[in-house]
Parts: sequence; structure tokens; C-alpha cells
Amino acid sequence: MLQRQLIKNIMNGESTERCGFWLGSPVQETIDIYSEKIGKQGLENIQQYLGDDVRWVTPMYLKSTYKHPEGKPLRPWKLDNPMGLANGIMSAYQTVEEVNAYDWPQIKYLDFTETIEQLKNYGDYYRLSGFWAPFFHDLSYLLGMEDLLIKMYTHPEVVHAMLEKLCTFYLEANELLYAQASDLIDGHFIGNDFGSQADLMMSPELFDEFYLPWLKKFADQAHQHGYHSVLHCCGSIYRIIDQLVDAGIDCIHPIQALATNMDAEYLAENFKGKIVFMGGVDTQHLLSEGSAEEVKMKTKRIIELLSPGLIVGPSHEALMPNVPFENVMAMVNTCKE
Repeated sequence: MLQRQLIKNIMNGESTERCGFWLGSPVQETIDIYSEKIGKQGLENIQQYLGDDVRWVTPMYLKSTYKHPEGKPLRPWKLDNPMGLANGIMSAYQTVEEVNAYDWPQIKYLDFTETIEQLKNYGDYYRLSGFWAPFFHDLSYLLGMEDLLIKMYTHPEVVHAMLEKLCTFYLEANELLYAQASDLIDGHFIGNDFGSQADLMMSPELFDEFYLPWLKKFADQAHQHGYHSVLHCCGSIYRIIDQLVDAGIDCIHPIQALATNMDAEYLAENFKGKIVFMGGVDTQHLLSEGSAEEVKMKTKRIIELLSPGLIVGPSHEALMPNVPFENVMAMVNTCKE
């Protein structure tokens, strides 16, 4: 079976001859190390060497996408507060009027030429695209994480107004992209980390009020265009997986294996068959510190527990250079057996 159709079948809940595999998006230093191992330069060559089934391009991280006449960046708030700490540019905002008066990005400055070219150049691989739309993280850059968590209680109307501005832009931008890309895209990939190592970063009730409705809108939009909806969400999020299923999310990535109740055993017992899992092979200790044999055994166990609804990969897309290439090969070879 061709790789693109293989992943589509997994996403659609169908049985396949093997699980899928996605390496993710390694940092440049990792790409350089792995390139030396295979004797060819670049991520695409590494993915081809590994038999990777998935490719990802998001217009958000291509500099050519947003062409403001004055050179303004797409998300200036991230440049102003890159760690999402205190004193974001909207930390002092108290009213909806202040939010509405801000100079938000405009879709008329979007150009998807480079995104479309990359999508066209991909071969027989499952294509993730669309705007990454990290609206929860955008809020943390705009407010600072502590102010955000407090304002959800003290000024909920302000947080809702900010979400309206952010998510409306991302939804409208997706519509423009999808009209040009058509069947070049297979799944919308959206990223928002709602979990910590131990639990959610907010109560499930606050998540339902502020963020779930927007995730549903992005999932609905993807489905209307014939795409799957794939959510990247790090941390312990087991308490909201049922809500994500109800909202129409088809697949969760990256399955942070050592976070509370995010191990394959717990997920299989409680959610198998409800949603597809992508990732799951621990990068915190197993891939970085374990032996190739340990990686093989653990990967095999994950496959046994979560297949057929499984696309194996590291438990974070940004693979660090402390992960030996030999361990990646052990993971891949186990997937392809």
C-alpha cells in the first residue's frame, strides 16, 4: 500500500498491514548529525532514508507567507515576549475595546506561494498543513502565562475577545489556503499545549469554556474540506481526550509518554478505537538514554497496545540532538516489521 493511503486508512479507523511512522520536525543540529549518518544532507533525505510516511508544512513558519507593506511580522507578540512570561503587550488590558483597537494581522497580506510549491513537491506522503494556530500560546505571549490563567477568572470577556481575534484570523487564513491547496493537503495540523507533565494547565471546565469551541471550529473546517483534524498537544491531557473526540479531533500528537496517564497502557484501556494516536515513543529518557534494544522492545509494546489506530513517532516533534540515530533506526525498523 502507498504511504499516503496507508496514513489515510489509519486516520479513518481502518486496519492496515503496519502502523504508520512520522519522525516529526527535528531541530537543525539533529538534522546535521543524522545527515552525516546517512551521507546526504537535509531533512527530506533523512525522511526518505527512514521511510517516513508523513510530511508537514505550515505557512505560519515560512517568512514569505506574511507580506505586510511596512514589514510587520505575522505574530509580533511572540517577538516581544518569546518565553510567554509576565508583561506581555496586553498584560494591562482591562476591556474588550482595548483588544479590538489593537493592530491585529490581516489576511490580505497573506501569500501562500511557497507553501503550495512545497506541497506540490511532496511525493506519495501524507501531508499535514494549514495554520498551526497556536492560539493558547499566543495568549501567553500577549499576556504572560500567569496573567492569562488569572484573567480567565477575572476578565473572561477580555480573553474571549482575544481568542475571537486570533482564531478568526487563523480560520479565515485556512480558508484562503485550502482554496488554493485543495487535495494537496490531507490533514490540518494545529498546535496548542494544554498539559504539563502532571496534569492540565487549567481545569477541564475552563478548557471547555475558552478553548474547546475553537478546536471544534477548526476540526469542522478541516472536515468540510475533506481533511483530517490533527491536534498537537503536549503534556497530560487524558482528562480532556473524550471532549476532543466529541469536538471532532481525529488524531492526537505527540503522546508525551511519561506525563500522567499518557502511557500506552492507559490510553489503550480508555481511548483505543475512539481516536488515532501519533507519537508515543518517549524522548525524555527512552530515545535519548536507552539502548536500541530497549527502544525496540518499548516500541513493539506500544504498537501491540494501540494499533491499528497508531502512527509511531517520538513523543515530541522537535527531536533533540541527544537522541542517537541508532535509536531512531530501532524505532523505525520495529514499525516496519
